Amino acid sequence: MITFEEAHKIVLENSASFREERVPLNESLGRVLAEDIPADRDFPPYDRSTRDGIAIRFSAWEAGISSFTVQGTAAAGTPQMTLQNDSFCVEIMTGAMVPINADAVVMYEQLNIEDGQATVLQPVHLGQNIHKKGGDTEKGEIVLKKGTKIGPSTIGVLASVGKTKVQVKKLPKIAVVSTGNELVALHEMPEPHQIRTSNSYTLAAALEKEKIAATRLHFSDNREEIKAGIEKAFHNFDVVLLSGGVSKGKYDFLPEVFEELGVDQLFHRVKQRPGKPLWFGKHKASGTTIFGFPGNPGSTFANYHIYFLPWLSKCLGLKWTFPKIRLTEAFQNTTDFMRFIRVSAYVEGNELCANLVKSSGSGDLTSLVTTSGFLIIAPEKEHSPGDLLPFIPTEKILP
Repeated sequence: MITFEEAHKIVLENSASFREERVPLNESLGRVLAEDIPADRDFPPYDRSTRDGIAIRFSAWEAGISSFTVQGTAAAGTPQMTLQNDSFCVEIMTGAMVPINADAVVMYEQLNIEDGQATVLQPVHLGQNIHKKGGDTEKGEIVLKKGTKIGPSTIGVLASVGKTKVQVKKLPKIAVVSTGNELVALHEMPEPHQIRTSNSYTLAAALEKEKIAATRLHFSDNREEIKAGIEKAFHNFDVVLLSGGVSKGKYDFLPEVFEELGVDQLFHRVKQRPGKPLWFGKHKASGTTIFGFPGNPGSTFANYHIYFLPWLSKCLGLKWTFPKIRLTEAFQNTTDFMRFIRVSAYVEGNELCANLVKSSGSGDLTSLVTTSGFLIIAPEKEHSPGDLLPFIPTEKILP
């Protein structure tokens, strides 16, 4: 049995690459860029007005002219106009091209316009209210770097440079596998000795958040069925996530099946709770990565976030860190195991705070609904309210 630190290090050291692919822009949200994106033109591409008002020549104001004849109107999306005379002005709307010969924009709030004459009521400064061409980014400059996770604002930038298709990191093909005769389908009424399958749905839903459509598989507690199904999965999927079957029970066939199928066991059993029976390895022939999570719902859920998500981030070239959270209640870990404690997190001021969630153990599924994540509590450590501790978020936390 190894420590949590050792297990986590081994997982991250065994990341994989799943190559790249091009996807339509409207399907790229949540993906990771596999190319640098240069600006295809200056941004903004022209001197643009940042206010509604009039465009004038600054030297005319300097020369003492404060009343200007309105020559016309420049709207956003219309060709550039030319200021014909220093005593003229052009009414201009936000986003419109600043006319040739104009170099200052005075907003309406600082004007009096009557009978085609615009009188400036406040001092003018050269270049005021003008967003200069190339002021944000010059043509050819990198606007998005490879390895950026694509969010809504990223989509906007990609659209602005005309990227109809985007080169992204390919996502792994993943099978979510459950085993056990005690599991029945959702539509069935379980016998007293049975339960409805839930872990595979939990994992598949969690993977959907990562833009991965997993395939769910189930095998009964039959050694040959498990072996045949797992072998097939190794040749069809990049990753296999298993829930249950990795402990020391009489029907926990997976460790010996893995050995027979040529899987390199990188570790089995970690000094942690929940998740002591955690199994991790790679299939030699196919290169498939295998995470064997213990079958209790809380254990599967916790270890997916603790181990798999950091591993996936490493595979995609993203940085991963456990944020810190402030404990609001005292807690003592009296064991020599690393503990992962359920908490409900909230934002207070600029700080992330955590209240302990009451739970009956790793088999408690319902309390996960009120859980925002897990505190990492080192062995034989006592903590007081106010202590900052590493935190594994499982849900988005809102103020």
